[in-house]
Amino acid sequence: MARYVDGFLLAIPKKNLAAYKRMARLGSKVWRGHGALAYCECVADDLVVKCGVSFTKVLKLKPTETAVFAWIVYRSRKDRDRINAKVMADPRLAKWMQMTMPFDMNRMSSGGFQVLVEA
Repeated sequence: MARYVDGFLLAIPKKNLAAYKRMARLGSKVWRGHGALAYCECVADDLVVKCGVSFTKVLKLKPTETAVFAWIVYRSRKDRDRINAKVMADPRLAKWMQMTMPFDMNRMSSGGFQVLVEA
């Protein structure tokens, strides 16, 4: 079964994690309410890696920051585009558009991905 995933990587000041978690909970309700199949937000626990480049280096994390890795799953890219249009028009998110984000938007990475392998 084909799937499509939006993925996100963010640097967040540790002091802002509670505010971010509140945003994420609302985000999960909004995206799932408009048809996303899954919504997941994960905070870093172990960023010491022996292979590749760590998220710490990629995000240039400061000692006062942590990483969040998140994804949203959809049936297809077409479905993602339809759902995201509804999400962006959802009045529950209007506050987001007016507030200061609890993370640096300029250091956020995101992209859409076709699922290559799903088990």
